[in-house]
Amino acid sequence: MKTLNSYIKQIINETGSRISFYEFMNHALYTPGLGYYSAGSRKFGVEGDFITAPEISPLFSHCIARQCQQILAAIEENGIILEFGAGSGIMAADILQELENLDSLPKKYLILEISADLQQRQRATLEKHVPHLIDRIEWLQQLPETKLQGVILANEVLDAMPVHRFRLDEQDVSEFYVSIEESEFKWQILPTENEELREAVEKLRPNLPVGYISEINLALPAWIQSLPLATGLILLIDYGFPNNEYYHPQRNEGTLMCHYRHQTHDNPLINVGLQDITAHVNFTAIADAAIAANLKVASYTNQANFLLAAGLAPNIDPDDTKAYLQQAQQIKTLVLPSEMGELFKVMALTANFDSPLLGFKYAR
Repeated sequence: MKTLNSYIKQIINETGSRISFYEFMNHALYTPGLGYYSAGSRKFGVEGDFITAPEISPLFSHCIARQCQQILAAIEENGIILEFGAGSGIMAADILQELENLDSLPKKYLILEISADLQQRQRATLEKHVPHLIDRIEWLQQLPETKLQGVILANEVLDAMPVHRFRLDEQDVSEFYVSIEESEFKWQILPTENEELREAVEKLRPNLPVGYISEINLALPAWIQSLPLATGLILLIDYGFPNNEYYHPQRNEGTLMCHYRHQTHDNPLINVGLQDITAHVNFTAIADAAIAANLKVASYTNQANFLLAAGLAPNIDPDDTKAYLQQAQQIKTLVLPSEMGELFKVMALTANFDSPLLGFKYAR
């Protein structure tokens, strides 16, 4: 049986002596049946490689639901929610439960998920938690052809988009490639042959030292342009920075990070297909791409401010001391600056919707 390692090595041998890191990351994460997000290992939660906010507490998803309710109420009976990469499916289940409690269910809840394995896991989760709502849920493998009215959600999606890794040299821009040496994947750093990458990095040169290493997501503008929203909200939640922090001179090794069995490291060339590979998100780049796509950058804040504005609070009887303390700890994880509260950001992009957004009243 072909392994992901042998598959990528075959591609490298067939195309020459190397491939760009962008290509490597794409193959490592998304090769059908072999890539990290396509194969069958458990990725989310205590038994997986990392825990996302919806896995920590349903309160996170309830806050998302209340922001969705504001949009769905304005659209009335035709509102749709589209979630990118729904993970284990628990966020979708908790959002639907809360929207049902608020008497504000969407006409449809669409999940764009290219992994057949994750689709099955999501369906199992949703059938367990909201079996009576399963008819409202539809799985897609590509974007809808017609634009929708409602909400598009992407929680920890953009960090897993393949990126180019670069080094700013004195006279040129070098790119990180992946080659094979003694049957192992190795870095190869050479002047880039990608003119788009060279032009994008040269714009950063005035503020950065020679030898500076980082990443850039060149596919981001096309992804933003592709979002099929006619009226409503695009809610993007991820860890990252604005441009001046992302490309800070002191952040001179980039943001590349791998997650494997709740351990983090910065070597994407090992555990290929068994570990997640991520890069932090440049939210200024998102804003620029959104404006170019005729979307409005409605607001931007950190996760703590968003959740508190959207009504984050314990919902367990304080007399149940054990459960109350457990939920209080979950809230701390979601909002404390030393946990997820500051590093994770929330950006709202809108189309034909101008009302102040519930979750951004504390936006700085």
